[in-house]
Amino acid sequence: MVTIIDADGAVLGRLCTVVAKRLLNGEEIAVVNSEKAIVTGKKTMIKAHYQHEREVGTYRKGPFYPRMPDRLVKRTVRGMIPYQTPHGRAAYRRLKCYIGVPLAFRNQPVEKVPSAQKKVANYMTVQEIVRFLGAKC
Repeated sequence: MVTIIDADGAVLGRLCTVVAKRLLNGEEIAVVNSEKAIVTGKKTMIKAHYQHEREVGTYRKGPFYPRMPDRLVKRTVRGMIPYQTPHGRAAYRRLKCYIGVPLAFRNQPVEKVPSAQKKVANYMTVQEIVRFLGAKC
């Protein structure tokens, strides 16, 4: 049974910590509306941070940082699990992230993470961040 979590309006870091803990406990999770998650802070600081993450390393060896919103959310969760161990890799394989809501999940019950919902003044959505990084979505 797959647990479907809606990322709409959720703070990215808070959402990903909850998802990472549940993955490590053996749950299978699908995150929908990945592009609508938010990152708090001033826009210039957020842009500088993600631009630096994207430019670090080399084009041959990496580390490679994604530009698509679903992959960005998945990469954020990856940073919160020990993915280089067999237990962490198995947990990472149980995570699926989607842009929007796929047809398979349209009529299914969707869960929101209450601890990730927060009213903030300064933020950027993941979609705004990936557009700044050069994604065409």
